[in-house]
Amino acid sequence: MAPRFKAALREPLLHFLLLGAALFAVSRFVKPSADRTAPSRQIVLTLEDLRQLQIGFAAQWQRAPTEQEMLGLIESKIKEEILYREALAMGLDKDDTIVKRRMAQKMEFLAEDVSASHEPTTEELKAWFAKNTAMFTQPARVTFRHLYFSPDKRGKGAWTDANQALTKLSGKPAGWAGAAALGDPFMFQDYLADRTPDQIAKDFGPPFAKTLFVQKPGAWTGPIESGYGWHLVFVDSLMPERASAFEEVEPDVKTAWLASRKAEAWDAAYKAMRARYELVLPAPPPPSPRPAP
Repeated sequence: MAPRFKAALREPLLHFLLLGAALFAVSRFVKPSADRTAPSRQIVLTLEDLRQLQIGFAAQWQRAPTEQEMLGLIESKIKEEILYREALAMGLDKDDTIVKRRMAQKMEFLAEDVSASHEPTTEELKAWFAKNTAMFTQPARVTFRHLYFSPDKRGKGAWTDANQALTKLSGKPAGWAGAAALGDPFMFQDYLADRTPDQIAKDFGPPFAKTLFVQKPGAWTGPIESGYGWHLVFVDSLMPERASAFEEVEPDVKTAWLASRKAEAWDAAYKAMRARYELVLPAPPPPSPRPAP
C-alpha cells in the first residue's frame, strides 16, 4: 500500500484538488457568508492567476513550488489584494505622489503596448533606416601601443624625457624590445585594440582621444598628454567612422524602430488625453507697491 500511496501523492490532479480545497477554505475565511454576494468583498483567483504564481516562483527559484509554498503564494496574493482594497477604501491613494507616478507610468505602458502589436516588415525597417542612418554610424576605431612617462617620477622633465625617447624610437617597430626601458610602468594596459573614441576618452581623457585619432599609423608619435602624464604612441591601425549597411545592423534597427513607434504612440495618446482637460493657473500676484519718494 505504501508505494501506491506515494504514487498517488505525486499525481498532479491530487495536487490541484488540494490547492483548490485550500483556496476555497481561505476564500471562505476572507469573505464571510453574509458578504459572499457583494462584489467588493469577493477575491477571485483564476487558474491563470495560479499559473502565474507558479511561473513567478519557478523563475526565481528554478523549480516548481511545493504545496506548502503554493499555499503561501496564494495567501500573499490574497493579502496584497485585501490591503490594496482597504487602502482604497481609506482613500490612501489620494494625493500620493508615488501612487500618481506609478499609475501615470501604467497609462504610458498601455499606450506603448498598442504600437508593440505590429511586427515590422523588412521593407518598413529599410525605409525607416534610410531616414535615420546617422543613428547607426559605426564609430572610428584604433589599435595602438603606448609608452608612458610619469610626472610623479620625472617631475617637469617627463615631457622632455618623452621627446628624447621619441628620437631613439624613430624608425623602430611597435614591438621593439628596447622600448619598455625608455618609459615608466603603467598601471593599466600598454596595448589596446579596436577601441572607439569614447572608450579612449573614458580611459585617458577626451584631449588624449582627440589627438590619438589624428595620428598616422605605422610610426611612434607624441608626446600626447593624458590624465596620467605623457605618452608616446604607435598606432597599428586606424579605421575611420563609417555608415553601416542595413544588413549588419538590422536587429538594432528593429529595436530602435519599436522604441520610436512606442514614443509616437504615447505622444499621440497623451495629446488626445490632454485635449480633454483645461488647465487653470493661479492669477499672478499683484505688483508690490513702490516706496514713497
